[in-house]
Amino acid sequence: MQEFNISLRSFQDVQEFISLATVQPFPVLVGNDVQQVNAKSFMGMVSLDYSRPLHVHADCDIQALRTFQQKVCKFLCE
Repeated sequence: MQEFNISLRSFQDVQEFISLATVQPFPVLVGNDVQQVNAKSFMGMVSLDYSRPLHVHADCDIQALRTFQQKVCKFLCE
């Protein structure tokens, strides 16, 4: 499982991230220290607290991870 952090600041960001996660051929989970949800689930994603960065867990190889990160680069935390 590969991991990275993102920051979503608006409802539009959430919708865009869900759209990008949904087309991935591997499971993508997003969460914080308390909760983890399927990134492909609208209901799950809108239940998260966006006041802090979120952890993304992608069940893929490093090549697929890099491709996914390129697609979501505007949300990546440094």
